[in-house]
Amino acid sequence: MVATDPGLTALASGWAALSVLRSRIEVHVERALLARHGLSAREFSLLDVLSRQHDGPGGHLQMNQVADALVLSPSATTRLVTRLEDRGLLSRFLCPADRRGIYTNVSEAGRRLLEEARSTNDAALREALDEAARNPELASLVTAVEAVDAARRG
Repeated sequence: MVATDPGLTALASGWAALSVLRSRIEVHVERALLARHGLSAREFSLLDVLSRQHDGPGGHLQMNQVADALVLSPSATTRLVTRLEDRGLLSRFLCPADRRGIYTNVSEAGRRLLEEARSTNDAALREALDEAARNPELASLVTAVEAVDAARRG
């Protein structure tokens, strides 16, 4: 294949459109969360992921699992956790079964902030998708995102 191969160009074009959609959504959601709740989109995502943990076997995520869920490096995840811990939104504790493992829990203040921010996140996401749907180059991607949600609700 050469760089002018129509298949390669279409694939690269599709990837570029997906990147644009993701960036536009992230910027829109980030602005709304920061303005209303003082949370970045990553901070919101971390609180959201950790809020879904539960007590009992397999209920708590290890830091590498949190990093995977957020698509962050382990060091970036640690910095993010530390930032929210410093704000009193999270706490860390040693795993009772393996004292080398460290778990992270959302504090009561973190849960309250997450619940307050959830509607902002959802509304900003909806706004960003609606705006993107008006762009012919992004409309099919918006439809695909909405189809994933519809299938999940199924």
